[in-house]
Amino acid sequence: MEIRGTTAVVTGAASGLGAATATRLAALGANVIGFDLQASVDSADPLPGVTLVAVDVSDADAVARGLDLAADQPDPLRIAVNCAGIAPSARVLSSRGPHDLGLFSKVVQINLVGTFTVMTLAAERIAQAEPTDSNLRGVIINTASIAGYEGQIGQAAYASSKAGVIGLTITAARDLAQHGIRVNTIAPGVMETPMLATVSDEYRDALAAGVTFPPRLGRPDEYARLATFLAEHDYMNGEVVRMDGALRMAPK
Repeated sequence: MEIRGTTAVVTGAASGLGAATATRLAALGANVIGFDLQASVDSADPLPGVTLVAVDVSDADAVARGLDLAADQPDPLRIAVNCAGIAPSARVLSSRGPHDLGLFSKVVQINLVGTFTVMTLAAERIAQAEPTDSNLRGVIINTASIAGYEGQIGQAAYASSKAGVIGLTITAARDLAQHGIRVNTIAPGVMETPMLATVSDEYRDALAAGVTFPPRLGRPDEYARLATFLAEHDYMNGEVVRMDGALRMAPK
């Protein structure tokens, strides 16, 4: 699919993987609408070619309004990339007691339900676009994590939410095939994003050393390049692509 001349929506677009993906899509000629929380939009650096809009992915009404804005653009809405997510850490049972059930629900609500909400409501609007010569109308790219396969200690909520995104991929691809919409998922490893900005250099170095090759953290621009590859490659569908330098997570 040709990216130029399309409208794309990217969630979590104010920073990290979302910002890199939104910027790359814009550089390739897409009209990009980026969703993020109001505070993140207010504090974000300007992104060339990207319009940032305050949308909380856990609020279906806000998502619908943001997607209506995208669908009203002159270029057809054909691309949606879900990057929004959170990753708090808590053990199922620790010395402080059991896992906070509200926290577990919040993580699943944002990471899994939020992804499903954006995907579903975006698909409804993408399905209205005129098909290309190959009967393609668009593509949705979701973000899981290698924690969805090998969650570490303290990642019960995060790993559950990302495993849900992985499991959603093939079903969504099958459901949306009749509408000419492809669905793929990227499962990143340890990435150089704001989620890791608050940890010590020693901890970051230890994470990087655990990667098989190359022994470093993944970069947001590498995620963005993979996302645009998946958008452009019409035969990539229903696939979960690990982008992790062959890392297989240890318990901790």
